[in-house]
Amino acid sequence: MNPVERAIRRVDATQRRYTPTAFVFGVIKKYGDDNGGVLVSNLAYSAFVSMFPLLLVLVTILGLIASVDPSFKADALNAVAGQVPLIGQTLTRNVHQLKRASVIGLIVGVLSLIWGSAGLAQSGLFTMGQVWNLPGPARPGYVQRLGRAGLFLCLLGGGVIVTTLLASLNTYGHNAFVFVVLAEMLAAAVNVGMYIGAFRVLTPKGVPVRKLVPGAITGGILWTVLQVLGTYLVHHYLHSDSVYGVFATVLGLIAWIYLAVEITVYSAEINVVLARHLWPRAIVQPPLTEADRASMAMQALQNQRRPEQHIEVTFDDRQPGHDQSASTPRTPDEIAPPADVRVPEPPADVRVPEPPADLRVPEPRGVPDPPADSVGSVDGRAQ
Repeated sequence: MNPVERAIRRVDATQRRYTPTAFVFGVIKKYGDDNGGVLVSNLAYSAFVSMFPLLLVLVTILGLIASVDPSFKADALNAVAGQVPLIGQTLTRNVHQLKRASVIGLIVGVLSLIWGSAGLAQSGLFTMGQVWNLPGPARPGYVQRLGRAGLFLCLLGGGVIVTTLLASLNTYGHNAFVFVVLAEMLAAAVNVGMYIGAFRVLTPKGVPVRKLVPGAITGGILWTVLQVLGTYLVHHYLHSDSVYGVFATVLGLIAWIYLAVEITVYSAEINVVLARHLWPRAIVQPPLTEADRASMAMQALQNQRRPEQHIEVTFDDRQPGHDQSASTPRTPDEIAPPADVRVPEPPADVRVPEPPADLRVPEPRGVPDPPADSVGSVDGRAQ
């Protein structure tokens, strides 16, 4: 063993010994097993494409109701712009209402919104399916995906309304410190609720809500911290009048969406690692830990496409005397929610060995036949 490998193995043994470090590395390892970078890029692209139809229909609807309450339109646009501190105001100023024919514009905007939100929901469903390693038969069909896309759209609309109400809290207190802290705490609570709703819509129904809460809390808090840090950087270090103009706007939007999506995927991985106890993981292999075997088995079992297809995963690296662990699945049914991982039963053709010959109970012997000369005698005397 070379010195570099020896040092890495020492670090590996240390991180596996302590639960916090083992759990953090387990989440990072699971993110890599699921090709998290590819999932984040796909979801970020869908969010980027969907944002402009979302802003279009939002501005159009707000323009139709502005005659009743113009201040609500300004508050709503400011609330939406506040979600992206660096370029939010630039986006909302450059997306205008379709004024020539508001009804037609609204119809076009709603159709674009349905198309964009459906694409975003489809990418979210695919991402959660990969994170939870769902086999093909356990994933929702086309009609179910459309229904979840509609629920996701309603969730976004409710988030805009709640965010607008929270944005007015700062102005009510004239940006007083107490109101600012209260608004941020309420914003974190709302973000946690949004994450719980998004995970519930995008994650299979077989997964209980309680298993989605840890990742939702993490995602909501990190998203709030990201917004606070972004606002602080904009106000103190960054300037909006960049010489790059529209390029800076697009690049800033992509970077912001990518960070938000990466937080979301990592939060989902936290839920899976906790639910299936996928830690500790080994940095250097072999040997494999039981969590390594479980994750590798899930990667193989999720490739099932049809119920008629049967897949089984086994390992031959265990030491003699160590049986299959209950946490390591062998068939797709053991990872499709709400199925629990079970200890596999022995094959039907296994027979119980017979005990040794010297331990067998001797069979009782029959009573010997009487002698021939005693036939018909009484008391042993011949008649």
